[in-house]
Amino acid sequence: MEKSFSESYAAAGVDVTAGYESVELIKAHVKKTNIPGVIGGIGGFGGMFELAANEYKNPVLVSGTDGVGTKLKLAFLMDKHDTIGIDCVAMCVNDVACSGAKPLFFLDYIACGKNYPEKIEQIVKGVADGCVQAGCALVGGETAEHPGLMPNEEYDLAGFTVGIGEKDKLVSGEHLKVGDALIGVASSGVHSNGFSLVRKVFNINEERINVPVAELGKTLGEELLTPTRIYVKPLLTLMEGVRVNAISHITGGGFYENVPRMLNENTLAVIEKEKLFKKPIFDLIQKEGNIPERDMFNTFNMGTGLVIAVDCDKADGAVRILNEAGEQAAVIGEIKDGEKGVEII
Repeated sequence: MEKSFSESYAAAGVDVTAGYESVELIKAHVKKTNIPGVIGGIGGFGGMFELAANEYKNPVLVSGTDGVGTKLKLAFLMDKHDTIGIDCVAMCVNDVACSGAKPLFFLDYIACGKNYPEKIEQIVKGVADGCVQAGCALVGGETAEHPGLMPNEEYDLAGFTVGIGEKDKLVSGEHLKVGDALIGVASSGVHSNGFSLVRKVFNINEERINVPVAELGKTLGEELLTPTRIYVKPLLTLMEGVRVNAISHITGGGFYENVPRMLNENTLAVIEKEKLFKKPIFDLIQKEGNIPERDMFNTFNMGTGLVIAVDCDKADGAVRILNEAGEQAAVIGEIKDGEKGVEII
């Protein structure tokens, strides 16, 4: 008797029925992300989103894509998969918002060794939660089963977002100038960068991550798996009330690589490290790994997830808006005349 296609495919390691089950399980999570503009539901060949006519005079689409990196190893070890999707969304939408754009929709891509529908549901739940935080819609995605290429219990997660902004209101850095105030906005922790170093420093394993750490007030695993903070709504609120001259999202490469991306020639960002938001996890990483301070600032956000430049006379108002939006914000430095770069004092 000839085998059916699904039986043959299953013999090759791909469970088609698990894919169908995953789609059914995630539908409720996707539905909660619906916003005006979404057309149809998941399951089509393309996610559709309608732009409202005449809402923008000169609209510009801004896109971003990213993944979670080796932070996924923590999720595997802890067998906790419901927040890692927030990280994926955050890494994409924060970048788009730094350009002054509003994220409209998001798509995810999950590559897994074996499709476990309940695990896929938890991953997508996190993605949907992140989309709700960012105010964008989850309009589609892909779950690809890769038997023989990846271990059964592991997966990779990446995402893609598209936002929109009025051309003359985008944050390009052209207004940045000497004398601007630099405002820092607190991170939730390590976020999603530097985890290869973190795992090496702590020799991460299942036993180590489950031991409570007094300095943290929780286990190491709980601290490290804390989701990346999503800054979209506070940033959009800020930009409605104050002209923002430039924004830097402190991701991989820390301050020394990311802050120069928002600078113009002959502008130097001077940041006072004592004004940054203290997070015990960074002191612990530096101590355990015997890591030089410059390397810490060249790898991690050090408790500050965003650096925002505004006119100096608008700084107090900007801090107030961000605080009222639920963020921890403070003036942490200024723009000075000098060779393009960052000086941390």
